[in-house]
Amino acid sequence: MRPTRSTLRRLAVVAAAGAMVAGTLAGAPAQAAAPTASPDAAATLAEKLGARSAGSYAGADGKMVVTVTDAAAARQVRAAGATPKLVSRGATKLRDAMTFLDANAKVPGTAWWTDPTTNQVVVAVDSTVTGAKLAKVKAAVNRLGGTVRMESEAGVLSTRISGGQAIYAGGGGRCSLGFNVRSGSTYYLLTAGHCTNIASTWYTNSSQTTVLGTRAGSSFPGNDYGIIRYTGSVSHPGNVYLYNGSYRDITGAGNAYVNQSVQRSGSTTGLRSGSVTATNATVNYAEGSVYGLIRTNVCAEPGDSGGSLFSGSTALGLTSGGSGNCSWGGTTYFQPVTEALSVYGVSVY
Repeated sequence: MRPTRSTLRRLAVVAAAGAMVAGTLAGAPAQAAAPTASPDAAATLAEKLGARSAGSYAGADGKMVVTVTDAAAARQVRAAGATPKLVSRGATKLRDAMTFLDANAKVPGTAWWTDPTTNQVVVAVDSTVTGAKLAKVKAAVNRLGGTVRMESEAGVLSTRISGGQAIYAGGGGRCSLGFNVRSGSTYYLLTAGHCTNIASTWYTNSSQTTVLGTRAGSSFPGNDYGIIRYTGSVSHPGNVYLYNGSYRDITGAGNAYVNQSVQRSGSTTGLRSGSVTATNATVNYAEGSVYGLIRTNVCAEPGDSGGSLFSGSTALGLTSGGSGNCSWGGTTYFQPVTEALSVYGVSVY
């Protein structure tokens, strides 16, 4: 059949459209990819949202999720390149719950933190919290209703006296070195404050024949960090020992985030891996309470105290304490290293 003029016009339009599509695929510039929020950017955004957010965490796809309480906040989160998650409780309500717990449930063997993935405060109790102590904690949790959930912590929650590599306290006691740091041309090491509280002089060996350095600062409880100034002739490179004959160069420090993959190096149990399960946790040790800790599912044992928590080449924390062991697993808490760096005016290198 002979084509009509209208048919020819329609064919010309289709051909032109096809050419336009082909030209777009072949030569037109690609649109810029949507921004993706970094963990620090997501945490900063959650903080700026104030009561309209309950924190951030890494989702199963690796993209940062920021909790929000309203649609306007959700739009801000999307614009920043993160995924919004609508929740019923904001930061103020969860902070108020933790303040209530601090006043009404503080007994040794307990810990609490905010879980942004469930929009709750979690209260953990170890095996020593029984009888009247357990009743006290349960009463506080019940007062707070669904804002708080309670769970058991395996083993006994304690500081880990005895990091990377071993360091020895004058008069006895072993801990682990966290990170080597410096201020100008003066070199130091960071470790746990419950370690530096033990002694002023520290050694590289148990026989105490080689001086490592002297204590220059210590903060425990409340915090759990301490600093030792190198006074001996011991080499102090800016890396972490991996207990397989190799080392990891540490080039910076950062803040941990929920679901982040991490590693810990300590002188008792070597290199162990896991992930961050909470930040800003309160832990009530027998020696006193410590605030703002990183909670992980990485195991540790006595002697690992002060040791390095890191992700890749980024320093994150100093081993504070925990429960369980490396035979059947456990929970370990870490002092954020960024706080210690800021207080002492030092940096990793």
